[in-house]
Amino acid sequence: MSDFITRVIGAAKLETAIYEEVEADTSATLQAGGIVALASVAAGLGVLVGGNIRFFIGTMIAALISWVIWAALTWAIGTKLLPEPQTKADIGQTLRTLGFAASPGLLRVLAFIPVLGWIIVVVANIWMLVAMVVAVRQALDYNSTGRAVAVCVIGFIANIIIMAIAHRLFGPLSIPM
Repeated sequence: MSDFITRVIGAAKLETAIYEEVEADTSATLQAGGIVALASVAAGLGVLVGGNIRFFIGTMIAALISWVIWAALTWAIGTKLLPEPQTKADIGQTLRTLGFAASPGLLRVLAFIPVLGWIIVVVANIWMLVAMVVAVRQALDYNSTGRAVAVCVIGFIANIIIMAIAHRLFGPLSIPM
């Protein structure tokens, strides 16, 4: 368990060695999914104060679906559309690193705090995006942070479009995070 906690903290601290470690550890995929699930539970609990169970469940489901879609998009964009000469990655590596990049999302459980809650959520979301750039750079073996940012921006836009379509087709249970 301490390895897991060390990884979560290291990922939140944007330690590239942690992202390299989970990229290489095929057994860390469930841990990465666990972080995404915990971060989505935290986000759901943060908004549950209003008693909206449906939003809580929808947030959790959408987070897990979004993680898989975003990882697939990131992998495809990063390895097929914008690879660097040394880029070599598989979908599992991308899933693991992006899953650990969700670590700062655990702070979203504090969304219920009056006045400060929304600020904490905004900071956590920005922190997660920065962690995703680090994760993408490490998973795709990029030398360029700019290329990792480009992959994240393109993947983010594509993911939002996909989640909006899912929301339109399936209703509130597909609310993006």
